[in-house]
Amino acid sequence: MHQGLSHIPPADQCGTLDWRDDGVPVSTRFDDPYFSRNDGLAETRHVFLAGNGLPARLRDGFHIAELGFGTGLNLLATLLAWQASGQPGTLRYTSFEAYPLAAPDIARALAHFPKAEAVAAPFLAQWGAGQTLLALDGIEAEIILGDARETLPTWQGRADAWYLDGFSPAKNPELWSDTLLAEVARHTAPGGSFATYTAAGHVRRALQSAGFAVQRIPGHGAKRHMSVGVRSA
Repeated sequence: MHQGLSHIPPADQCGTLDWRDDGVPVSTRFDDPYFSRNDGLAETRHVFLAGNGLPARLRDGFHIAELGFGTGLNLLATLLAWQASGQPGTLRYTSFEAYPLAAPDIARALAHFPKAEAVAAPFLAQWGAGQTLLALDGIEAEIILGDARETLPTWQGRADAWYLDGFSPAKNPELWSDTLLAEVARHTAPGGSFATYTAAGHVRRALQSAGFAVQRIPGHGAKRHMSVGVRSA
């Protein structure tokens, strides 16, 4: 796979953060944390992996797509799950991100999660060099920068599973609009799935209208509910 170089904006155009006393990074644009204080890695595994029936569904060529790349924690959790599965082959991973974080900020955030940090060096090296096409150990990832309302409709891929991980619908409504969620469905393979931490009624209704069979299930930690769904074949 070729390497995409110098596509990440300079630091002054990247997402900006406040660091809370507990070390959790918070987006200054959306006033929302990048991960849960109640173990963000465990939340990722509960919401996005288990919510999509992973790692059981993983196979060579399986394609995961994501709205909201953030710190890359979901990518690294997926990498850990794929490596632990012992299967041969390569996963594909596509993430849509409007406000990419600078590599030093990502490294600081990932220090919270030793297991993820242990496999993060190749990602951080490539990201720090300005690459958006990432060659990891078992995953080929592409981070598509820009407003997903513009970039997703022109994307040529279709995902087997979606991680819908934008900031809270109350604070980042653009990433949860009916129109964009219809594009998520349009770019989902038959029988493909989504998972998200939010159980907001308008999000569930939009995904249902777009063609997913939607369920509300128990969330992670103190969060009572989350949403999952499967696109009809």
